[in-house]
Formats: sequence, structure tokens, C-alpha cells
Amino acid sequence: MALKNILLHVDGTRACEGREDAAIALALEHGAHLTALYCIGEIHIEGWAEWPMDLIEEQKSKAAEQADASLARFRKKAERAGIGYETRSVTVYVNRIGEHVALHARYSDLAILGQNDPDELSAGGPRIVEDVLFGSGRPVLVIPYIGAPGQGRNGGADFGHNVMIAWDSGRESARAVNDAIPMLERARQVEVVAVNPDKGLHHHGDEPGADIALHLSRHDINVDVKVVEARDMGTADTILSRISDRGSDLLVMGGYGHGRMREIALGGVTRNILKHMTVPVLMSH
Repeated sequence: MALKNILLHVDGTRACEGREDAAIALALEHGAHLTALYCIGEIHIEGWAEWPMDLIEEQKSKAAEQADASLARFRKKAERAGIGYETRSVTVYVNRIGEHVALHARYSDLAILGQNDPDELSAGGPRIVEDVLFGSGRPVLVIPYIGAPGQGRNGGADFGHNVMIAWDSGRESARAVNDAIPMLERARQVEVVAVNPDKGLHHHGDEPGADIALHLSRHDINVDVKVVEARDMGTADTILSRISDRGSDLLVMGGYGHGRMREIALGGVTRNILKHMTVPVLMSH
């Protein structure tokens, strides 16, 4: 499957400009149509209807102005890049933004969202990536709040040339790899990394990573396989360290292989990666 229809979540955060650059660069590389979606958050709290009407209207007006300004900025960039695009603006309750982004994402090949910045509250709340990942049925590309690496032809992000696949042989991991094939086919280097793999018929097989490497080779994707034994370091930290060591500019991995609630309660690889990531991460569930 080619990437031909991409959804970008746009908001009023500082990090959004870097996310736009990454999305436009990806759309340009793949010849894809890019839809920018802005969800205007409407606050719904007890007593809201009793607030002064002029204050309510003022808040709504400011939110609409922010949406118009953000989408105008995106349109200017998209026009300059020469990509096919459209913009959408919807008004929803703030606690349902993730749900609405997921709804729009169902009609795309890929949804692009931003990593939560610890210094700025993201539109849609801290779990918007999880909401879209679980609710859309589509892969999600998460862009770090510091932006994607590199500079492309139009001054935007330039990534996906040196890719790492975090492979655990699970269903989510398998889906992520298949969803990432359009990007893997364009990469210069692809490495499959298996951290502390369990061998055997129902796990990685006798040679961890070999079967998924063979699958990708049949798509003319050359893959190196690296098995990492790191008993004194967590899986997420091992992956992040490996990304830094080899200069990877994109991570592909399954999301929430151990269940969302378990990871929320106990932590986990997905949540740790989303918290500490420094390169774009493509996830599927």
C-alpha cells in the first residue's frame, strides 16, 4: 500500500510548526494528499451555561481565531511546497478531541500527531496519541515536540532514511512493520532490533528477527538484524540508546502490546518511548 492520503493534526502548540514541516516533507516525498485537521476545543463544565454570555463568546472567538491562524500558516507552507492539501476545522468538546481525530484518521493511510511537550498542554490532552492509535484502525506517526531531524528540499524535516524496527514478534509489531513498508522501501538503511528475545515456535523462532527480515526482503528491502541482550536496562531505554548510537531517524514499533490499561498502571515500553522519543515514531496497534 502506498501513502497517498495523510491526516495531520494541527493545534495551537509551539511544536505544531515542526509537525507541519514533517508532514509536508512526507507528503512531498510520497506524492500524497495532506489534510490538516484543527479541532477547536469547547469547554464543558458544570455552571458553564451560567457564565456571562459575553465571556463565553469571547473564549469561542479566540479559539476560532487561533484555528484560522494555524490553518492559514499550514496553507502557506503547503502552497510553497506544491503538495495537494485541504484544511478542516471542527468544534468539539476538549475531552473528545482524540476521538474526533481518530474518526477523520479512519479515512486516511496515516495519521500524524505530536509528542506531548511536558512544558505545554497539548490539545486533546496527554493521551491523544493513545486515543487515535486505539480508535482509528490506522498507523500513527508521532513527531517529537523538538521536531523531526534533517532539512528537506523545502527547508522542512527530512527523515526516514535510517530506520530502526523494534521487533518483538507480536501482532502489533507485525502490523506496524507492514504499515511502514511504503517508508521502508525508500529508506537507505533498515535495522531490525530484537531486545531480549524469547526463542521458540510461539515467539521469535530459532533466529530472532530472521523471519521478518525475510518478509521484508521479498519487498526488496534490505535489512540488518541485531539481537540485543540487555538484562540490566529496560527495553525502552535499550531501544532509545540504540537509536542514538546508530543515528536512526525513524522508529517503527507496535503500540501497547501488553494492553493499554496495564501500561497506564505499570508503565511500559510504549509509554516510555512516547515520553522520551527524540525521532519520529510510527506505531500501529
